[in-house]
Amino acid sequence: MRTAPIVRSVGIHLASDSCEVPGTFIAGRAGHGSRRRPRVPVAASLCETAGVAAVIAHRGASQAAPENTVEAFRLAREFGADWVELDVRRTTDGVAVVHHDAHLADGRRIGHLHADELPDYVPSLAEALEACEGMGVHLEIKNLPDDPDYDSENLVADAVAGLIVAYLGPERAVVSSFNVDAADAVRAVDPTIRTALICGIVAPAQAVARASAHSMVAVHAFDAMCDVAFVRRAHDAGLAVNVWTINVPERMSELLAMGVDGLITDVPDVARALVDAA
Repeated sequence: MRTAPIVRSVGIHLASDSCEVPGTFIAGRAGHGSRRRPRVPVAASLCETAGVAAVIAHRGASQAAPENTVEAFRLAREFGADWVELDVRRTTDGVAVVHHDAHLADGRRIGHLHADELPDYVPSLAEALEACEGMGVHLEIKNLPDDPDYDSENLVADAVAGLIVAYLGPERAVVSSFNVDAADAVRAVDPTIRTALICGIVAPAQAVARASAHSMVAVHAFDAMCDVAFVRRAHDAGLAVNVWTINVPERMSELLAMGVDGLITDVPDVARALVDAA
């Protein structure tokens, strides 16, 4: 039986929505703009134009279409996103698929299903990356020890690394996770793939030290921990700062003034307009 996708309501994500373990590190988320061809970011700053923040579509254009779907990713491109952020899980038969939660809406666990048992709206990672043509992709690996489908061997790493090579190339991909082991596992397969740390509300020094210790290129910081001092500390360590999940234009403007490198947002059209006007 096919289950219809759930469209999230308009609003800002709180830590409980996108940060599975807020404040904890585990060793080891307006109107339509005109259609435009987004920039393909290639530089280490994660945006091809120095000093210009990247627009990162959180699970695609997820206020205009169901999150983490091919439709949401294609709309993100139309809305001018530089990057898409998406969530990666692994089915029991080893297929990397895109879905935020460990369970489907009907309660079935993705890690216990074969790929061909999933509803049509859940794309394989290969299908998602095809839909992200012309954009970079932040691939968040969902694999925390308290996840119901936790995999201590990080078996998804091989699939993720191979698909990055096939569809993106290392210059258009960043693998991120709350679990540094998951990100490290991908780099162990292909050291050219860049990685980033996702964190909730933690001490800035801890976030920077953790990312630096694992040779990461960026910190994806929860909005509440982001201020001028944090951005400066991260930049001094050679790390980009991407902030999640920012949907209010006034807050976007504040973060741009701080010098953040990326806005992770459900409304990439709004962010695009603000970044272009800055």
